[in-house]
Order: sequence, then structure tokens, then C-alpha cells
Amino acid sequence: MIPMVNLKAQYAEIKAEVEQGLAETIENCSFILGPNVQAFEKEAAEYLGVKHAIGVASGTDALHLALIAEGIGAGDEVITTAFTFIATAEAIKYVGAVPVFVDIDPKTFNISPDAIEKAITPRTKAVMPVHLFGQPADMTRIKQLCDQHNLKLIEDCCQSFGASINGKQTGSIGHASGFSFFPSKNLGAFGDGGLVTTNSDECAAKIKQLRNHGSDVRYYHDVIGYNSRLDEMQAVILRAKLKRIDQYNKGRRHAGHLYSELMADLPVTTPFEDGLGEHVYHQYTVLCDRRDEVMKALQDKQIGCAVYYPVPLHQQNVFKQECAGLSLPVTESVAARCFSLPICPYLEDDTIKEIVGVIRGVLTA
Repeated sequence: MIPMVNLKAQYAEIKAEVEQGLAETIENCSFILGPNVQAFEKEAAEYLGVKHAIGVASGTDALHLALIAEGIGAGDEVITTAFTFIATAEAIKYVGAVPVFVDIDPKTFNISPDAIEKAITPRTKAVMPVHLFGQPADMTRIKQLCDQHNLKLIEDCCQSFGASINGKQTGSIGHASGFSFFPSKNLGAFGDGGLVTTNSDECAAKIKQLRNHGSDVRYYHDVIGYNSRLDEMQAVILRAKLKRIDQYNKGRRHAGHLYSELMADLPVTTPFEDGLGEHVYHQYTVLCDRRDEVMKALQDKQIGCAVYYPVPLHQQNVFKQECAGLSLPVTESVAARCFSLPICPYLEDDTIKEIVGVIRGVLTA
């Protein structure tokens, strides 16, 4: 069995450090917004090159609270991509805003700046690009558009911890950004967790208030808030992994590049790196006209594979009515042909060769 991501191998490497940290937390009985959460927030802010990093309960919450803190509300339009996990659009709907789905770049699968520009209306208040699969979006052009039209820029970095563009980390460019620590992420917890980053003191203060029941001082509540705090025990795990994030991402890039090299002669479109930023390969996603045949062969050999995402958001039942008549041809074409292969820092070269051998057997038969 070859899993999509080998979390057991990762745990073996950090087990002693994590178990010691968890034992100390239990012994100290400091479980909510304790010293490890505070330390992790400081360490993450330093790594990402931002003024503030605020731990929350999930990546979805991170995006939701970031939108609230930046003043996005009922009736506002937020331009985003339909080729992403639904949490991106859920967060927009939570605040009463309207997700405006636009098409993607056919090479990077990230939101198209040209499509963003065409979709801007007087009701547009924000743009939410997703750094999909660990590939940074074209933030130079997107930021220019946001600056030109006085729009809030909220980065969805839920798949891109450690990715950079023009020397700046994703999550350090927008007005606010959201990260996810779902276990399979490049920086993953042992459960849910998230992070909001911002360089705005005002935004950071608002996030801290919102995550803690609308309270700055215990039992005094100024707004209706949420229970969305990063767990102290998850912070222990994240601190251990944050020390190794560059090593993890280097391993993912090595695996991704070897896959691409080995499949260069096959009728498969391998991930494109645009050179603007550093891809961290949260997923290794390819396009293939014979996707179903290839995936069946992999599954028969107990090799993990998955489709991210088979149904674009504008075609999901929950959005079908409001998106009636919307055509996003690139998004729809990619969704019909894409699939992802196992990738993690512990994927050995011989294992990659074995996986590619199965794909080659199908496509050259």
C-alpha cells in the first residue's frame, strides 16, 4: 500500500519531541491559548514575515474571520476561483457576501488575473486567490488590480505554507490571509487548526476578539464572536513541524520534479512552475485524457490517487441556482482530466519509479 501522504513516517521522526511537549502541557494544565499557542504564533509570524499570526480552530475559520475583520459583509462581491475546496466559498457565504467565480490559468490552475479584471463591478469588495496545490498565484498582478480598484486582498493559503513568490511568503502579501493545518497539509496538525496572518494591528486585534467569543477581557463581550481558538496540544505538534517545514517542502519538491522528469515522454500534463514563485507541492496533480484507466490501474496496485476537485464549485448543487448559465471552460476541462498522485517528504525515488511504471504500463500499452 502506497498512501497519498505518509504521516506515520513523519510522526516517527518527531515522536519524542511531540510526546514530551504533550506530556508537559497535560502536566501544566494550560490548555486554552496557552504558552505553546503564543510561541507558535510568534514563530509562524517570523517564518512568514508578517507582523501578526493568530491561531484559530481551522482553515475555514481563518478565512471566515479574515473576511469579517476586513469588513466584507452582506451583498459584497468577492471574486474567487471555482477550482478549489468548498471552504473558500463557504467563508464568503458565511459573511453574507457573494462569491463571484472566475476561470483559472490553464497551466498553473490558479485564478486568472485577466478573469479577475473582467469580473470587477461596483459591488466588488474583495478578491480571494487560492494558492492551489502549493503553487503561488500571480500575486503581483492580483495585488495591482486590488490596489487599482481599492479592493481587499484575502489570500487563501490553506495549501501553501512555505510557498513564496518574488521572495515573499504566501500569506504576507494580502490584507489578511488564512492557513489550514489539516493533518495532510505541508504543515499539518493531528486534527483541525488554522492561522490568520496580517500586517494590520487593527485586523489582528479584531481576529483575536472574534476567535474568543467577541471578548478582549474575560467575561466582557463587545461583539458576537466565535469559539475558534487553536488548541494548545495542536500548537505543540505544529511547533515541532514548523522547525522542519523547509525540509518537508524540499522533499516534496524533489518528489514532484522526479515525477515530472519520469513522465516527460508520456501523454500526461505534469505540473507547471511559472518561475514567479516556489511551488511546495501540497498535491502533485496532473492532467490525463485517460484518467479513469490510469487511476484504476493504480488502485489495483494499492497505490493512492485522488481527484481534487471532480466538481467545480459553480457546478455544485449548493451553487447551481445562483451560478446558472455560468461557463468556466478551463476550470471544467481541468476538473474532467485531473488527478493527484502520492506526494510527501518521505516518498522514496524507487517508489516514485514504481508509480510511474504503472502509469506508463497503461498509457503505452
